[in-house]
Amino acid sequence: MFSNRRNLIILGMIVLGMMGMAVIVYLNVRPDQPIEGVVQFPRPARGHDDTLVFEDLAVPPAGGEHFNIWQNCGIYAEPIESGNAVHSMEHGALWITYSPDLPSDQVATLEDAVRGQTFLLLSPYPGQRSPIVLTAWGFQLEVESADDGRIADFIERYRLGPTTPELGGACTSGVGVPLP
Repeated sequence: MFSNRRNLIILGMIVLGMMGMAVIVYLNVRPDQPIEGVVQFPRPARGHDDTLVFEDLAVPPAGGEHFNIWQNCGIYAEPIESGNAVHSMEHGALWITYSPDLPSDQVATLEDAVRGQTFLLLSPYPGQRSPIVLTAWGFQLEVESADDGRIADFIERYRLGPTTPELGGACTSGVGVPLP
């Protein structure tokens, strides 16, 4: 009698263990849930052209032809050249831009998110239609506030992301001197 009860307990523990393992496997292999508002651009063209002009864009470019030299990653108080930033994105960087009239506390929140991190650019972007735009190679997210939780999700998913054309490329030794 004790042997049957012991066998049932052992069998129950095995079944529970297998169910637990199934849940763990599912959570690790399920597709990422989409981030609300992210726009995906079809495979942007690639190439170097220092004569390109990026003017009057309502949002930063999310890839495409760009300048020969990349932008050094970091925080910038002044606008940076789109052609250099796009080259950094080709290497896996994520570019966070903000409207120059964004309140200083919002800018400080963005700076805190970027400071000390690799492969992130932060700069003002005059004329953009949203207060804050996050751009990675082929992906973009526009948000209204630096407190939007999707910012961290976007950074986690797309910085050095799966669509990075030249993963492992540099984000230093290019142009620009970021703030300390």
